[in-house]
Amino acid sequence: METLHQILSPDFLLRNSLYTSILVGLACPLVGVYLVMRRLAFMGIALPQISSTGVAIALSLPLWLGFNPAEHGSQSAHTLAFAGSVTFSLAAILTLAFMERRGRGQPEARLGTAYVVASALGILLLSQNPYGEIGWLDMLKGEVIAVSNFDLALTAATLALVLAVLGMFQKELLLVSFDRDMAAILRKNVVFWDVLLYILIGLTVSMAVLSVGPLISFGFLLIPALIAHLFARNMRQFTALASLIGGAAAFIGFYIAYAWDMPVGPADVVLLGVLYATAWTVARLLQAPRFRGPRLSRP
Repeated sequence: METLHQILSPDFLLRNSLYTSILVGLACPLVGVYLVMRRLAFMGIALPQISSTGVAIALSLPLWLGFNPAEHGSQSAHTLAFAGSVTFSLAAILTLAFMERRGRGQPEARLGTAYVVASALGILLLSQNPYGEIGWLDMLKGEVIAVSNFDLALTAATLALVLAVLGMFQKELLLVSFDRDMAAILRKNVVFWDVLLYILIGLTVSMAVLSVGPLISFGFLLIPALIAHLFARNMRQFTALASLIGGAAAFIGFYIAYAWDMPVGPADVVLLGVLYATAWTVARLLQAPRFRGPRLSRP
């Protein structure tokens, strides 16, 4: 209880880290449900890694141009990293989505190749960047410690924008995700809504990677949505349950990491894995006839 009291105190030293973790935990599942519905789970693995490589390239640019990034302050570096993360995330998701629509080749092979190349490129850049090495290693390990007020405000503003757009156009985004043929019959611009959804996913992934690293981003994108999918009976339950699971897991994972002096990222992801295994077991037990009821499924 003493640890919980410290974490909930307004004077808690790591309160920005806690708030950022919870924001990411609440927001990532909101776009993760669309990746699960569209059977694009592998994209949820590759995107955070590609986004983190975009951060590495953006932070390496000043060195390649002969500038010392330490002379321009942390906010300039954060803005540059955000630009690199957004650029690479959007470019990757739009390219991969375009290739999927064409239906040629093997999507899993493309995503796997993108993931491993992005990982290798990030390591190469890390080995050549003496200024970003420490922070980059912390990000890869999921160390959510040094979160400034500017970082927290930027994270909150970006995720609030994504949430607002998702809420405003939920019907259209659900229609093109569930039934593209019906959307075309109703004269909906499928390509436009697809691009808008991918932009929202890219923005969320970029902000999450920049705030908490690729490991936590991947965990919160997919695992809460997979857990919620086991029990949700309609789309509203699916979305709300996934977001609540993500937010609760972020808080409990932070508490565990703080109490036992562990990195926050791995603690969050292991906790989500335990929750998923438990939920899967409970869902199988509830498949007995007297418990069985209608479940959310993809048409």
